[in-house]
Amino acid sequence: MNTTPIGTGTSEGRVFAALASPVRREVLRLLRERGPQPVAELAGHFDMARPSFSEHLRVLRECGLVRENKVGRQRFYELEAAPLFEVQEWLHPYERFWRDKLSALRTVLDEMEDEES
Repeated sequence: MNTTPIGTGTSEGRVFAALASPVRREVLRLLRERGPQPVAELAGHFDMARPSFSEHLRVLRECGLVRENKVGRQRFYELEAAPLFEVQEWLHPYERFWRDKLSALRTVLDEMEDEES
C-alpha cells in the first residue's frame, strides 16, 4: 500500500484536488455515462462562463482524469478512469473500517432483538 502523504504535488494529490470540485465530479459522471463529448456539449450542462469551465477541464486533463482529442475544429473529452484506482486504493482501508463497524452494530442489534423475544 502506498504510504506517501496526499499532497497536491503528488499524482494522488492532484487527483484528489480535482475530485474536490462538484463541477469536475459532474463532468466525470457525464463522460462515464455518455461517453466522449465535445466541449460545447459538456459546457451546456453548467451555468458558468466558458473560460471558467475550460479551467475545470484543464485541471481534469492535467491530473489525467480526462483526455482531449481534436476532431476537426472540435475538442472532444473522454474519461480516463485509471487515476481513480489511486483513490480506490486510498479509500479501501476506510471501507473495511466501516464494514467492520456496521457488522459489529448488526451483531449488537441482533443480540438486542433476541433478548426482547
